Amino acid sequence: MTMNQEREDFLRGVFTGPLLKLKDTLLMMASLTDRNMTLAVTSYTERNEEKAALVEAEDAVIDKLEIEVDDMVVTYVSTHGPMATACRVALSASKISEALENIADQSVTIARRSRHLARLPEVEAGADIPKMAQLTLAMIRDSISAFVEVDPEKALEIKKRDKEVDKLNHAYEQKLNEIMQEKPELVEACTHTMLICRSLERSADYAKNIAEDVVFLYTAQDIRHGNNKI
Repeated sequence: MTMNQEREDFLRGVFTGPLLKLKDTLLMMASLTDRNMTLAVTSYTERNEEKAALVEAEDAVIDKLEIEVDDMVVTYVSTHGPMATACRVALSASKISEALENIADQSVTIARRSRHLARLPEVEAGADIPKMAQLTLAMIRDSISAFVEVDPEKALEIKKRDKEVDKLNHAYEQKLNEIMQEKPELVEACTHTMLICRSLERSADYAKNIAEDVVFLYTAQDIRHGNNKI
């Protein structure tokens, strides 16, 4: 058995009892967050106010799950006196939960801006937002996949992809600024569109944070400040 296999078997064995319930709740939260982000982006691309309203309505469920995760973490740490690995599981679960809730909040922002945009003239500025959304959603999904699959190498690769989303956001903001200068009547629509871009960029940042937490969980190494080797 290789060292990696031994590590994976050991870490998978940690998720028993209360920590297994914690993991399952976290994965439920991740699934709902993914669905809400997908729905928010669809409300923008389809100019669909009903789908945007649904995103806002379902956000409360994700908020409730975050509270449940935090309660489980506090209860576990205070009653089990966990060892180092179990402590990392609990700490990482709390941080991943917070990042997912932040992504869900950005989904609500996208949905609200989309509701406004559905009533305004459409901004013809290319297909950058769908591309940004695709990259961001892939980062979110892959970060959770890395958590489930005990794959810190995959998580490390996700961190590098955040720069591509940042680059698209910067380019699209420049394009929107040019449109606003040329067509003042589109200022309101461009502003809402720009805020959607920023929400996607922030969501990608939160996905990167999840990936960093996964690396910490499975390797005990903090890569937040430039250390990209495990």
